[in-house]
Amino acid sequence: MQQIAFTMQLRTGCADEYRRRHDAIWPELTALLHQSGVRDYSIFLDADSGKLFAVLRRMPQHGMDSLPRHPLMQRWWTRMADLMETGADCRPLTQDLVPMFHLP
Repeated sequence: MQQIAFTMQLRTGCADEYRRRHDAIWPELTALLHQSGVRDYSIFLDADSGKLFAVLRRMPQHGMDSLPRHPLMQRWWTRMADLMETGADCRPLTQDLVPMFHLP
């Protein structure tokens, strides 16, 4: 299993709505993520800065590279674009994090 982590930036005052939308995540999006090899995905918020910290575990033979082209993923990004910093295509702006320590 591979583990990756990255950050995203939430807009000020959007934490409650961000949580609400994720609490009601579309079942078909959950299925797409599982089909793409994602097995565990968590997002945490630093409330002071609005920084979102995401960590996910994926299968070695994952299909995550094709997610940005999938219409369902694009629709989700469009739905979330008003809450977070995004690119022109509504994809959340992310910054990959470098693993520094892991205690199994």
